[in-house]
Amino acid sequence: MSIEERVGQLFMVGTPADAAGRAALDAVTDRHVGGIFLHGRSRAGVAATAAMTARFTKLTDPGAPPLWIATDQEGGEVQVLRGAGFDDMPYAIRQADRDAGELRSDAARWGRQLRDAGVTMNLAPVADIVTSHATRFDNPPIGGLGRQYGYDEQSVAATAGAFADGMRDAGVMPTLKHFPGLGRVTANTDYADDVVDTVVTADAPDVDVYRTLLADGPAVVMVGLAIYARIDDGAPAAFSDRVVTGILRGQVGFDGVVMTDDLSATRAVADIAPADRALDALEAGCDLILVSADPSVLPAMYDAVLERARSDDAFAARVDAAAARIVTAKAAGL
Repeated sequence: MSIEERVGQLFMVGTPADAAGRAALDAVTDRHVGGIFLHGRSRAGVAATAAMTARFTKLTDPGAPPLWIATDQEGGEVQVLRGAGFDDMPYAIRQADRDAGELRSDAARWGRQLRDAGVTMNLAPVADIVTSHATRFDNPPIGGLGRQYGYDEQSVAATAGAFADGMRDAGVMPTLKHFPGLGRVTANTDYADDVVDTVVTADAPDVDVYRTLLADGPAVVMVGLAIYARIDDGAPAAFSDRVVTGILRGQVGFDGVVMTDDLSATRAVADIAPADRALDALEAGCDLILVSADPSVLPAMYDAVLERARSDDAFAARVDAAAARIVTAKAAGL
């Protein structure tokens, strides 16, 4: 691949779940973007969604790596795709009431519905550990929405792991999120800046659960945008070398694809220029930059990464390594 194509592999751009947005279509053709994210909510059903996602997959050149088509299909309030052919999925905390075998079977069925719609990656399951049932509503991004699979490391590992296995059974790449854990924060990084976790450490259960989950099979890991005061109090996790390279890569030993949470419109990054968001995430060790809610910032991000890669050999090597991880993961067929 050319340097322009390698840089394009590092981005996943959003489009409305029920329409092929012009900005996203242009991102694939003009900047070789390697991933599309279906955002919002759709009741169009499987057949209509498949027709829409095909508009993107038809844009890739023969022999080029396939597009990753992704969405948030967790269940409960966080289920992007509904309508004919899609089951209404229960909240994660209700999925966790099922035994592991039943949940894996259910998740495989939900995954096949995604594949039939042209979706090849699910930004699920949530691996965040909410501390207790009694205080779950003190945790707006996860517990307040019933997105948790349990209240301890063992429960989350078993049930989120069963969900991930079902996705793999269906040929859909699961994404474990939000490293190193959003289960203890008291605000949502989508809507608040300076969200700080004062509890999680490098050896917390919130981190350790990833060892178990990642041993089960291929997965992408999404890094969140909270600041972890006891790990690195100077940067959101996705921009922190200590979090991504030091803990996830070094301590946990993960060598697969690391993606960011949305860097386009979340309040946590609003005061950082879009170009710097992309550069900082890559320098921290992330591979895939999610630009889901506002694709208009993609040109500034892409152009900044391309310019730096052309002028900085060390950064170019970082781009090459990230692109290689992504292409290798795509070649695995999930």
